[in-house]
Amino acid sequence: MYSLRRTTIRVLSPGGRCTISTAPRVIFSGIQPTGTPHLGNFAGAIRQWLNLQHDPDEKCRRFFSVVDLHAITSPQHGQQLRQRKRETLAALLATGLDPSKSALFYQSSVPAHTELMWILSCIASTGYLSRMTQWKSKLGLSPDTTLQDGGVKASLKLGLFSYPVLQAADILVHRATHVPVGDDQRQHLEFARECVTNFNHAYGPHLRSPQTITSSSRRIMSLQQPTKKMSKSDVDSKSHILITDTPEEIRRKVMAALTDSVNSVSYDPEARPGVSNLLDILSIFDSSGRDPAQLAEDLLNRSLMDLKQLVADAVITGLQGIRERFIDFLSADEGRYIDWVEAEGARKARENAEETMAIVRQAIGL
Repeated sequence: MYSLRRTTIRVLSPGGRCTISTAPRVIFSGIQPTGTPHLGNFAGAIRQWLNLQHDPDEKCRRFFSVVDLHAITSPQHGQQLRQRKRETLAALLATGLDPSKSALFYQSSVPAHTELMWILSCIASTGYLSRMTQWKSKLGLSPDTTLQDGGVKASLKLGLFSYPVLQAADILVHRATHVPVGDDQRQHLEFARECVTNFNHAYGPHLRSPQTITSSSRRIMSLQQPTKKMSKSDVDSKSHILITDTPEEIRRKVMAALTDSVNSVSYDPEARPGVSNLLDILSIFDSSGRDPAQLAEDLLNRSLMDLKQLVADAVITGLQGIRERFIDFLSADEGRYIDWVEAEGARKARENAEETMAIVRQAIGL
């Protein structure tokens, strides 16, 4: 469970004056519509969302978005994107996210996200954006690549370059006090705070600076290339476990996982990445809360075959029921429940975002 402190902010009153207000906690996070999430998505984002859903503070508001506008920074086929959005939302519901406790919606259903993005773009530094790693990794470039390097400008699209501005708008338009992120997103949250500083310096203290919530879990890596993170885009289907895989598929993939020639269990991510990755996965579902190093100590005299069996059993048990619920959400009543959940979540998100935009528009004179 996460400890979240109530946040004090300045709000613009109808008369145009700023007053101090104790604001309720607001959680925002997003997930790309890649269809069915894999085990890495579950261990990182989704498990955090499920934990945050049980915050005992009744005033805490949660907004979880399928970020379809971010998805189109890579070429997409329209019909395929529509299907993946529905599958992603169905998967979130199948894992246990409750639409009565959390607003679940498509990013494109809330136009305020892009309206605030444009406003933030007018005060965002291109120098800061040029140092961000997202566009470099997407283009397969090294982290020290600059805009002046040959061929970069020809291949870099504006949407990919300004991706962090939209991500900042996603967070700030909902006045999020806390944002659960993985290690690879810390830089983007820092940029969001930079946007708050720039806007508030120019127009007054109206936007809220969000706090980071990080997961204690390590990143889940590929089962076949354990030095790379797990990804559905990997052509080898044995490299990743989907949360909707059958028990037979899960066991087959785990048993085929790449380890090494030392037939014992130890936790050393640098020297033994494959074995350590399996221990990381096992720790996700360990009922006693042991971390990977503790599990390795307890399994010191066990073989790698034993470890794989334990991991397969744990994943199968931990994901039990998700596949059936996922299929039911997509097929029952032709998926109308998914449409209702998204429409209701989008309505709540639009209402919340409009409160922010009323303050922003008045502050800048729109």
